[in-house]
Amino acid sequence: MMRSKVTGAQRWVVKIGSALLTADGKGLDRKAMGVWVEQMVALHEAGVELVLVSSGAVAAGMSRLGWTARPSAMHELQAAAAIGQMGLVQAWESSFAEHGRHTAQILLTHDDLSDRKRYLNARSTLRALVELKVIPVINENDTVVTDEIRFGDNDTLAALVANLVEADLLVILTDRDGMFDADPRNNPDAQLIYEARADDPTLDAVAGGTGGALGRGGMQTKLRAARLAARSGAHTIIVGGRLERVLDRLKAGERIGTLLSPERGMLAARKQWLAGHLQTRGTLVLDDGAVSALSEGHKSLLPVGVKLVQGSFRRGEMVVCVAPDGREIARGLANYSALEAQKIIGQSSDAIVGLLGYMAEPELVHRDNLILV
Repeated sequence: MMRSKVTGAQRWVVKIGSALLTADGKGLDRKAMGVWVEQMVALHEAGVELVLVSSGAVAAGMSRLGWTARPSAMHELQAAAAIGQMGLVQAWESSFAEHGRHTAQILLTHDDLSDRKRYLNARSTLRALVELKVIPVINENDTVVTDEIRFGDNDTLAALVANLVEADLLVILTDRDGMFDADPRNNPDAQLIYEARADDPTLDAVAGGTGGALGRGGMQTKLRAARLAARSGAHTIIVGGRLERVLDRLKAGERIGTLLSPERGMLAARKQWLAGHLQTRGTLVLDDGAVSALSEGHKSLLPVGVKLVQGSFRRGEMVVCVAPDGREIARGLANYSALEAQKIIGQSSDAIVGLLGYMAEPELVHRDNLILV
């Protein structure tokens, strides 16, 4: 495992925790936010694609309300989040605007990423924002979550976002310098773990402890997040957000924080995830040109290359792609339902709007969501 994996990463998800953003509960720390923004803009200028996952809405709301202890009642948490989110997003927007960068607010719940259609919608939106050079600012939608659908911590949310956008690197900025082989708060001989495999079982024993009074995540949730991110091949760095020029130093390859690496490379990990993630719901019969484009050219599947739609499936469900002789060529997530697909097959992508009245995607199955078999 080498820090070159960090310096060469082209798509980063940066997660910043509540304790950092709110100066341990004293209100939004705009000076610190400005320092991180300056570094993120420098990354952006260097060609790195960025997605920011920001905690702090509940903590900021608590500060505005004068609350010193995190409430346990769901309606109070939701009220604090609603109040705090206003200031949080304004602070990020104004700070990035000072550097001529546009931002976009996205609020997600676990339900958004477990529902196949909403998963694809969120993915398409984030892809469009990244292509437009806009920096998405993501937070959990605390004002509508319930115990059943809440992520529980923004470390998990950040990992799921890393999966969603196929990030190379997840950076978790925290109030600790990284993972240690013992608790540094009561063991002066504790040593920082610089590099490890995310799936290393020995890490569980040293990741004990819970989050602070403001947040919900401790080192255990950060380790779990690294393992979630590793499912799609992303590396994770857990590092102290208060370290001077922390993002610049990571980009330069400096050995700070804890680097947790996946077992497999990105492509292999994503293929494994897709292959075992969903049951197939339908079949697309391809023409010879589409078979060649998929199997030899590793292209997306366009409507023009499909001859027949079989089965009933919704947008986001797994379909089988077969050759004219019935041989299975690939599997992938459909961008259109079976009824919609039947209307557009054999047609060019330019015709989709005229046939359906809108266009979700120009591809029937995007190559990023396609596995050759």
